[in-house]
Amino acid sequence: MIPHTTIRITRPTDNLEKIARMYMDGLGFQELGSFNDHQGFDGIIGHPQQVYHLEFTHHRGTTAGNTPTQDNLLVFYIGDKNEWEKSCAQMIAAGFTPVKPYNSYWDFEGKTFEYLDGYRVVLQCRHWPL
Repeated sequence: MIPHTTIRITRPTDNLEKIARMYMDGLGFQELGSFNDHQGFDGIIGHPQQVYHLEFTHHRGTTAGNTPTQDNLLVFYIGDKNEWEKSCAQMIAAGFTPVKPYNSYWDFEGKTFEYLDGYRVVLQCRHWPL
């Protein structure tokens, strides 16, 4: 992989505006860009200070449904305990629901949250790389 490559992860949703707001309020994402009815797709992307983009899309006239399994995760490593605790509180305030992880490994120094579509986000209280 070429250094400084940006990765974009795309998640379909039937709750585009709500999910985008939850990620903005819970994890500090920003709307770096958006599109409406681009060949039937709407979308919102971004986090301004990371080398990844998380894009949420909705294909008009279709139903995305929920995640296929409870093990579809995005994991964020937060090394500072105070920042981790603050982030966990922000997730709850933004509407994410704390849940028991499907894989108990994520209970070790972490908290798992679920949102409207059944997808899950794990906040790990440690640095990467381990």
